[in-house]
Amino acid sequence: MLENLEPAKKVQAPKDFRPGLEFDGNEGTATTEGLPEAPNFDEFLNQRGYSPDEYEIVGAPRTSQWQRWDGEWLTAYRFHFRRKVTDLDLPTLYNLAKRTKTPKKHPKKATERVFVICPADYQIGKGGSRGGHTQSIQRIHASYELIEERLKAGKFDHIVIMDMGDVIEGVTSKADMEQVATNTLSPMQQVDLAASLLWDLVKLATKHAPVTYGSVASNHCQYRIQKQRIGKPGEDDWGVVILQQLRRLATEIGLPVERWLIPQPHDEGFAFDVFGDGSHILGAIHGHQVGRPDGIPGFWQKAVFNSSYLAAVTTLITGHFHHHRCEQISGSEGQERWWVQASTSDNGSDWYTRNNGASGDSTTAITCFTLEKGKPFKGAVELL
Repeated sequence: MLENLEPAKKVQAPKDFRPGLEFDGNEGTATTEGLPEAPNFDEFLNQRGYSPDEYEIVGAPRTSQWQRWDGEWLTAYRFHFRRKVTDLDLPTLYNLAKRTKTPKKHPKKATERVFVICPADYQIGKGGSRGGHTQSIQRIHASYELIEERLKAGKFDHIVIMDMGDVIEGVTSKADMEQVATNTLSPMQQVDLAASLLWDLVKLATKHAPVTYGSVASNHCQYRIQKQRIGKPGEDDWGVVILQQLRRLATEIGLPVERWLIPQPHDEGFAFDVFGDGSHILGAIHGHQVGRPDGIPGFWQKAVFNSSYLAAVTTLITGHFHHHRCEQISGSEGQERWWVQASTSDNGSDWYTRNNGASGDSTTAITCFTLEKGKPFKGAVELL
């Protein structure tokens, strides 16, 4: 009788096919339990909160089969899935370069009027209350259209593009790992798209005048693990890496970019003499070197006393803080020192709002201004 029956042996899946699901914010792996027939994988993910509208299966599933005690065969399925990249064709920088026509050479003439463009804090790949990468592209290209109108009307002899940092969002810029869940692009996709957008700006500018292009080191672009930097200051930085790729392609194609500026080893910013006569010396740092924007004037003052590369700067440009600001820091008539805090083009900061109460949104624009030889800068800034 019944008391003489042995209990059925529990049949388990092979050790490497235990049921479960892992997801890093962009890609994941799911493993089913043993099933008598193949499941609908989209439905499997949907039941666990991963809608087929937002996620897709990648490749063919792996399988493992075993026979139950009653003779029935079961199959476990392991498959990979990822977040869909929607409304965007991510072209490689190389393919964009191949489609770029060699521009007409600009006639050589004295540099009298210079237009300075300060793209800052694109933070490509960041998802927020103002959208993801699609909305970022739309905002940035809307700014590019305004910049092109300004260049057509302005008749400038030279154009300066100052990449003020944080061109990508990254995944390790916070103490926690929230970005893994909220980002809309993987780190590689962020770099690809950021480089493509900056290449668009270089192409646009070189149609109108010769260009100087510079890039500072920044916190979101640092090589680091969470808040711990593990790379070299000013060198192991995605913004600097992108500049190096832009330089290679611009040189190959023949775009009229006359100077490429990056920080010296162990620095995170740079300075350069726009007209070569000491009247307008631009300095650039991202701004993460201080905790709050009000700390920038004191930081600059210490740099002057320390005879650093910022000592002779007449106009210091920063990013990082997202909100536009332009202030005269010191100097008598004709010898003023100005601080230009560049605006942002990112998707707002829900993280800042949650942690500080105040709104993390700011006016999205690209900060620009004009320098004229022989005339002091008076703080006239355009938000385009």
